[in-house]
Amino acid sequence: MNLSPVQLSYEEHGSGTPLVLLHGFPLNRSIWKPLIPLLSDTARLILPDLRGHGQSPAPEGTYTMREMAEDVYQLLNRLGLDRVVLGGHSMGGYVALAFAQAYPKRLAGLALIASHPAADTLEKRQSRLVQARQVRSRGQAKLASQMPAALTPNPVVAAQVSDMILANPKQGIVGALLGMAEREDTTRALASIQVPALVVAGSEDRIVSPETAAEFIGFFPRGWMVEAPGAGHLPMMETPEIVAAALRDLIRRA
Repeated sequence: MNLSPVQLSYEEHGSGTPLVLLHGFPLNRSIWKPLIPLLSDTARLILPDLRGHGQSPAPEGTYTMREMAEDVYQLLNRLGLDRVVLGGHSMGGYVALAFAQAYPKRLAGLALIASHPAADTLEKRQSRLVQARQVRSRGQAKLASQMPAALTPNPVVAAQVSDMILANPKQGIVGALLGMAEREDTTRALASIQVPALVVAGSEDRIVSPETAAEFIGFFPRGWMVEAPGAGHLPMMETPEIVAAALRDLIRRA
């Protein structure tokens, strides 16, 4: 790995089974806020900001999914947690899959929320590299104005997303874009994940459609899918009751 692990900023809520939730790009841990009152009686919620996002350090460089998974591993060690249920939204799902490959014995259950195991297409990779150059030279204002509408049809949620993007340091956004662009396809590795594996897909998600999710769910030995009606790419903010119920089921199975 090229980067040293960073000490992630995080918050905790509730008690019970440790449930670590990783946010997507280019957001922060506040995306999980609607779930806190719905899960605090069931789970010890651990909500970190990934490197380069929110209140966590933002070193220069490419943030590979494996390196971000190492940050999460170090956080679990700091908290003295042996096994956890790990959930990831979008990019956080890529990080969760990297964690599952590197540290399978630390995993009690896995949730991919609006995420998938495929590598970027060549076109998507080039788009990320162009975006990284633009953010590095001009900042993230354009990203903050254009990206939210692609993530959600909900104007209130879109405004919150825009604020999160503007609050992140630009070197963090660049590092994450570069890391996502170079990640490998992990579809075949899903067969080695022996813990219960939940996939949540928003019915209106324009980035990871329910059809896309259905294509890879069968690779998990113990996988199942929950569709969130009316949700886009941010079901934890758009339909929190559905996501919370799905995560409760995952915790029960784990």
